[in-house]
Amino acid sequence: MTDAPDVSPDTAQIAPLPRVSIQAFCETGDLAESIRMTAADRRMERAHVRVQMGGGPAAVEAYRNAPTPNVIIIENDGAREPLIACLDKLSEVCDPGTKVVVIGRVNDVHLYRELMRRGVSEYLVAPIHTLDLVRTLSDLFRAPDAEPVGRTVAFIGAKGGVGSSTICHNVAWTIGRSLDMSTVVADFDLAFGTAGLDFNQDPPQGISEAVFSPDRLDGNLVDRLLSKCTENLSLLAAPATLDRVYDLGSDAFDTLVDILRSNVPCVVMDVPHVWTSWSKRALTNADEIVIVAAPDLANLRNAKNMIDLLRTQRPHDAPPRLVLNQVGMPKRPEIKPAEFIKALDVEASATIAFEPHSFGTASNNGQMIAEVSASHKANESFLEIARTVTGRLESRAQKKTLLDPLVSRFLKRA
Repeated sequence: MTDAPDVSPDTAQIAPLPRVSIQAFCETGDLAESIRMTAADRRMERAHVRVQMGGGPAAVEAYRNAPTPNVIIIENDGAREPLIACLDKLSEVCDPGTKVVVIGRVNDVHLYRELMRRGVSEYLVAPIHTLDLVRTLSDLFRAPDAEPVGRTVAFIGAKGGVGSSTICHNVAWTIGRSLDMSTVVADFDLAFGTAGLDFNQDPPQGISEAVFSPDRLDGNLVDRLLSKCTENLSLLAAPATLDRVYDLGSDAFDTLVDILRSNVPCVVMDVPHVWTSWSKRALTNADEIVIVAAPDLANLRNAKNMIDLLRTQRPHDAPPRLVLNQVGMPKRPEIKPAEFIKALDVEASATIAFEPHSFGTASNNGQMIAEVSASHKANESFLEIARTVTGRLESRAQKKTLLDPLVSRFLKRA
């Protein structure tokens, strides 16, 4: 298997940057390349980043007769005194509101305090990780008392009819009940979405009102559109009508998702099996992606194409999660799960057996699997997926057992 990207556990808590301009003045090629990689991160999509060489002196010269951007990044590869002198000159030409980030080589608390007194927003010590720089830039535009941004999880099927929506809704329900986390399910399949049916909800308004009213979309409107399913789970249902054509732009869901993730700890997006500019954008920008597939050749091809693309588009994020569903369907030739997983070079988050009775009963009754059968084996898979995508996966080594107190006392005596 290929090595997983170096992703920190709280990656999903990094808020996307707003539409700001950032100019970096580097002294070394390594940092210049690192900032270019940072600019390619999905959270930096709205920001305009420009990288130049020359360090602080180049920055001072550049802004003598030009307005300063929202953020200036300066690399200092030398002594302390020239840096302080350069910042004093830069302060004379900086516009009000411009934030300055200094990247240096010295880990010195006295230098840090001196820079803060001069109005520098942040001082980082090189070398820096791409995600650390993204997090620093993101935090510059967050209110000090702002709540952490919510995690977004996108579910999509590698092929139509593989049960992606069913898995999505059961996992969202599990996150709300078993993990006690406030969750919103957003059904992006405007024409044929089944979230309303699965949760036995028929709200008069739903996600289409949010998508087609971008000018008046705010937190209050979204609250009115949400349908309460359980104490911790709300639903933005799809209209599931064909009285209009849903030709949406690439940014159709951006504002809605931004509002949701600023108000709810977990946003679960049910993305239909289509390939459009907005569906690609929804997947690319999600904190976690779950691809649901059945073990046949078409699913294998499609899943591989999606995983390869998303790995390229999201180099600093964990690869998409894979859920194998409907395994063991009678009389259907299948690719063995182990071979399917090996071909994709990923680990499966869950393998769920084909069991039409319980799943069919739950679907027809507007219930979740746990409501139909609390002891059903699939519930363990839903909980495992829920823990994984929310970052609450407890390692086996951390799980407590009845013997832990005895072992602890024995170790103390030893």
